[in-house]
Amino acid sequence: MSLQGEWVFKIDSLDNGMAEGWFRAGADRSSWASVHVPDYWDRYNLEEYDGVGWFATTVSIEDTSAEMILFFAGVDDDADVWLDGQKIGSHVGYSEPFHFEIPKGLKPGEKELVVRVSDHSGPGGIYKPVYVGPAARLMELYKSKYSEINARPSEEWVRDAVIYEVYLRSFSREGSFKALEKRLPELKSLGVSVLWLMPIHPVGDLNRKGTLGSPYSIQDYYAVNPEFGTLDDFKSLVAATHSHGMKIIIDLVANHTSWDSKVLMEHTDWFTTNERSAVVSPNADWNDVADLNYDHHELRKYMIAMMKYWVEKVGIDGYRCDVAELVPTEFWNRARKELDKIKPVLMLSEGSLPEHHVEAFDLTYSWSVYDVLGKIINGTTPVSVFDDILRTEAYQFPKGSLRLRFNTNHDKNVWDSPAVSKFSAEGAKATAVLAFTFPGVPLVYNGEEAGNDKRLSLFERVDIDWSKGSAFRSLYESLAHLREEHRSLRGGEYVAVRNSDGQKVYSFGRSSGDDLVLVVINFSRETRSVSVEVPAGPTGEMKEYFTKSSATVKDGKLNVELEGLEFRVFVPAKARQGE
Repeated sequence: MSLQGEWVFKIDSLDNGMAEGWFRAGADRSSWASVHVPDYWDRYNLEEYDGVGWFATTVSIEDTSAEMILFFAGVDDDADVWLDGQKIGSHVGYSEPFHFEIPKGLKPGEKELVVRVSDHSGPGGIYKPVYVGPAARLMELYKSKYSEINARPSEEWVRDAVIYEVYLRSFSREGSFKALEKRLPELKSLGVSVLWLMPIHPVGDLNRKGTLGSPYSIQDYYAVNPEFGTLDDFKSLVAATHSHGMKIIIDLVANHTSWDSKVLMEHTDWFTTNERSAVVSPNADWNDVADLNYDHHELRKYMIAMMKYWVEKVGIDGYRCDVAELVPTEFWNRARKELDKIKPVLMLSEGSLPEHHVEAFDLTYSWSVYDVLGKIINGTTPVSVFDDILRTEAYQFPKGSLRLRFNTNHDKNVWDSPAVSKFSAEGAKATAVLAFTFPGVPLVYNGEEAGNDKRLSLFERVDIDWSKGSAFRSLYESLAHLREEHRSLRGGEYVAVRNSDGQKVYSFGRSSGDDLVLVVINFSRETRSVSVEVPAGPTGEMKEYFTKSSATVKDGKLNVELEGLEFRVFVPAKARQGE
């Protein structure tokens, strides 16, 4: 049964709802506004909103003899759910589907369903359908039409990539293309194969945020920000990157421009307007930018021509596409066809739509893994959630879809917390190990290899302290080399591996032929001794990759002792591939 339709909604800007019991059965909700679910709450004509909001509706459950579930196709960002005042679950993470079992023993009849949504930035709410039904049909709800088809094929260099995100304002004291070019050998030795530069274009002045303005407020798509240098400087950087055997992609902000952009000055009709015919922002919080309207065919032609220019005339190798879900998928499909006529490129979607993998994109963001890391380390979520995530991805995404794995990025660094602050220094290392060994493509945000503990503001200049963090650099070098040496980590099968402490210690394997890599990570802060059930195949000795110590597999089990947030990666005892 679909719960799509009219619900009631109340803003909780001060986050008082929990203390005041807004979730309780029989609570007075007569003053709550009527809204439609699913939808983003920036459609509710709210002047400005970000934070906590509460939704409520009634659901009729007549058959209480069968196991029933409540299914959410997607919430932005986190959700707590009550049924008749009884909490039935919490979910952390943007966009991914999730479900809760409805408690047994309920009396048949009307039930009050209450959902508390916590949004971290941009438009939020219950923006995908909600269903209630028998547990026996759960997989039908999870399974998308895309799961039975293959993802578009990607180049080998894309599948094998280690992506490094560069924020030029913070990467060097000069904050320039030339300064980055000088340090390319350093990034090459770190194991980076693809550079991603955050937006390189001039930043708008009108309605600018902070001193420097957001790099995502684009003034001219065909120019470079004079902060960073000249177009010739950028072309030199592209050529130098290629000479070091690396690729380079840039951020594409296709959803919006600055209020004084060249596009807005020349083509006001290409922008979204309100009932008064005034151009509007994508949402109230993004008030430094104006929303583009892709209903206009000429806008699509302009954007595709611009994308082709940077690939064909300047030589870049693709794009990371900002808020790609807010731009029509058919536009991305057309753009990719045009780019493919020039050369193979990498297209990374800052989104998690399965349909993006069919024609347009090589990679989508794996927000779901990031969103559970803090909960796992804090002990409120078991490590088995990682297997749940992979299972959900298999139900949702085309076969062979590549997901971007990370323990931070520019958004999470500034709006959440730097990895070393959020997870602790040891937790940042453990989560980096996961990002490099979990199925997918790993991302490193600049400064992580120095243990950066600063929030790198998008509106001001904040320098990374490169003088510390040698242990982090050594770790990232080792992880990149580990991926390079073991084909199983770049494209091998995921193997579920049980251990004797499956709530706190996560163990799994990656396998390709006779190449097995076994990963064991203690996500608790206490020492744990575990017995790991090694998959059939290797017997006798294995080698721990980081310590180079030998480990004995006896009766199919490997005994491992791990301090808090410590990890081990075991590889075949024979010489590692590449040696």
